[in-house]
Amino acid sequence: MTDPEPAAGTAGTPVGDEQAAARQDAAWAGNAREELAAADEGYARRFDADADIDRLLAERAAAVDLVVQAAWQRCIPPEAELALFAVGGYGRGELYPQSDIDLLVMAAPRDSATHAESLARFFAILWDSGLPVGHAVRSLEQCTEAAIEDITVLTALLEARPLAANEHERRELQGAVSPRLVWPPQQFFEAKRAELHERHARFDDTADNLEPNLKEGPGGLRDVQTLNWMALRIIGTADMESLVAFGQLGADEVATLERERRALARLRYGLHLVAGKREERLRFDYQKLLAARLGFQDSGNTLAVEQMMQGFYRNAALVLRIGERLLQRFEEQLEGEAEPQPLDDLFELRRGYLAARDPEWPRNPSEILSLFSTWAARGELSGLHSHTARALAEALPRFPDYANAEPALQVQFLGLLRGLQPVRTLTRMARLGVLGRWIPAFLKVSGRMQFDLFHVYTVDQHTLAVLKNIASFASPSSAERFALAHQVWPRLRKPELLLLAGLFHDIAKGRGGDHSDLGARDARMFCDTLGMSEADASLVEWLVRRHLLMSMTAQKQDIADPDVIHRFATEVADRDRLDHLYLLTCADIAGTSPKLWNAWKDRLLADLYTATRLALRRGLEHPLAADERSQETQAAVRGTLESHGLEASEVDALFARMPAVGFQRGRADQLAWQAVSLRDLPVGASRVRVRPVAAHAGALEVFVHAPDADGLFAAIVATLDRAGLAIQQARVLDGPSGTIFDTFEVIPSDPRRAPVPEDVEQRLEQVLAGPLDDIRPPRRTLPRHLRHFRIPPRIGFDQADGGRTTLSLVCTDRPGLLADVAQALRAQRLRVHDARIATFGERAEDVFQITATDDAGRNGPLDEAHQQALSDALLACIEGENK
Repeated sequence: MTDPEPAAGTAGTPVGDEQAAARQDAAWAGNAREELAAADEGYARRFDADADIDRLLAERAAAVDLVVQAAWQRCIPPEAELALFAVGGYGRGELYPQSDIDLLVMAAPRDSATHAESLARFFAILWDSGLPVGHAVRSLEQCTEAAIEDITVLTALLEARPLAANEHERRELQGAVSPRLVWPPQQFFEAKRAELHERHARFDDTADNLEPNLKEGPGGLRDVQTLNWMALRIIGTADMESLVAFGQLGADEVATLERERRALARLRYGLHLVAGKREERLRFDYQKLLAARLGFQDSGNTLAVEQMMQGFYRNAALVLRIGERLLQRFEEQLEGEAEPQPLDDLFELRRGYLAARDPEWPRNPSEILSLFSTWAARGELSGLHSHTARALAEALPRFPDYANAEPALQVQFLGLLRGLQPVRTLTRMARLGVLGRWIPAFLKVSGRMQFDLFHVYTVDQHTLAVLKNIASFASPSSAERFALAHQVWPRLRKPELLLLAGLFHDIAKGRGGDHSDLGARDARMFCDTLGMSEADASLVEWLVRRHLLMSMTAQKQDIADPDVIHRFATEVADRDRLDHLYLLTCADIAGTSPKLWNAWKDRLLADLYTATRLALRRGLEHPLAADERSQETQAAVRGTLESHGLEASEVDALFARMPAVGFQRGRADQLAWQAVSLRDLPVGASRVRVRPVAAHAGALEVFVHAPDADGLFAAIVATLDRAGLAIQQARVLDGPSGTIFDTFEVIPSDPRRAPVPEDVEQRLEQVLAGPLDDIRPPRRTLPRHLRHFRIPPRIGFDQADGGRTTLSLVCTDRPGLLADVAQALRAQRLRVHDARIATFGERAEDVFQITATDDAGRNGPLDEAHQQALSDALLACIEGENK
């Protein structure tokens, strides 16, 4: 770093006026800023040329050292008894493009007060140079006190590196934070381990987040740094290779940990470059940019961004796996080995951890599977002993896949599925890498993400979540989320078949082609190879091939239509398939995203299951006709009403005010509730009723009865939107005498704000009582995360029964979309007669039955000109051109 000219007022420079000194400092800082910018441009070019990441980090730190040291010499008199240290990551000699420059000035209080102006000038000139400096000025005693009060201060000081300090001062600082004075090894280890667990909990204890934090998240760089700090405090060295000599790590573990750390460091360096600011979270805004900068390219079946993210998830998984072992070894180092407790010929307990007794374990693949059966039989343990975990990792290359395994090993695996805690066993096998060796296709989807908002987990983590949901069905508590699952579960003749279907249902993601068909082939090959019966293998194969059938039918078709139920029942064919498919579908949807499963989907699937079970019991050769369905429903509703004291004549009067088609499509309990709502209501009056959906907090069913009017549907939808309610389904029926019978299934847009039914009723009643033209959807900005998932809009028209037109709309979902679409329909003078609303992550798939009103007031299908006008209006609405 060059110094253009001495500044007035500094040591060794002539005294001049303050303005001249300020100008000279500004010139110096400007020069420093330019030199640093030029250096950073060079580092960026070298990064893009795949230069060694550790060298880049070290050289950038060294370049900043020159600026900091030159500024120190410029501002601080040589005789000042002040010492300057780099601390934190900068002290470690690792400096990312947007990292803070953490400095410590060590000085006695009297000396820091004497040179306060010089220090202020020093820090100011560094800021003017473009360096994001964070600093502390402390005496040795204050360093000790701060470290005692805050362990993060201690970790920063542990890596202090002298910039303007002598060896004596360095040793003094080390002594001020030595284990003799602050945080002895045992306390340090316990505190940092607790800190690590708390930090992981903030990220849901998984590295497989859609927008992972490269620094703080599970398996991120902070985990590696924490292991280094623990090693320094407990062993006395932060050099991972030195831990091999101390018996804490194997050479292979050190090599793996270093490889993953370097991969994470490269991701973080690149993230700072593409973000242009200090950013540790790999947001959607930067993922594609970073993947391109790192040289990833789209392949036939996998996007470049998905390749990059899969690499990250695998990096993080290995850091977590090795970190868990090292934490355990540090614990043993501090507390000593406990007396082993033998369990059987192969295994024992050591300090609550399951361990192999034989130093040469495993001698064959069977002993590896025996490990998991013993683990399952022992219930809750602290985990797998680190030495056994390492031996297992070293043995993985010799563990066969199922196709090349001995028959006895195949039988042993099936025993795990049929034994105790099979889902927990499969999860452990996946986490330790065994499942990926046994089923190579599972290894291919491990860490595989899909660049959308529908799948918030990697494929392997989603699969494990599905299996966990399946296991939960055995508990009565599952009824809180799944209406019928606990009742259906005992009907399964072999629960392991459902587990296999869950294991294989997404295993072919990313190969190209239909993943359901490809996965079904894999499942069939697996079942046949393991010698399963034809009936069992066929069931698993069918479940994998048709695992989307029930969800698509429930969410995209009218399950109140007897023809829909008959077609679905014909495809399912028997009740055994139906039971398995229902449970798999519930587990699959709920395991895709924490936000995806809701009361509406639960009830849809339960209704479809119940209706299909009845159809199968009746016999597929006797499909239920619409008239028969209507008569059955009317009889059920009449029975409910009369049981509540209504006379037959009153029931007849209420039925006469209700749309006949409602009895073909509605549920008996719903229609009875609506009928009661009409009691004592004068003809031509309006009524709104809202009720919670049983056992599902926040979900509501909204019933609106009113005289029909132009824009009524749009006004209702806009009001529900303003009330913070997301419409999941809408049933819009025309009643006698020009009335409407609209039913909406809604859930809160923000789960933290459960709506009050009475408040929703009041808001809608106010709308019905006033001018509808005043009701408009609220203006909203598009959420950040949706900007990166733009789906080309698709608008289609088909003729429907009854002289209606079916409008289908597929586009990117966003808050207020349905309200805006309803407003567009209103502007085109169209009436909505039915609506099915489906959202899959960022993808909205909505279907409406609509008619156009001609000059004579008659309703009919849309002609081509009207379809084109509506299509143009909807495209403008979707793209926000009308906002």
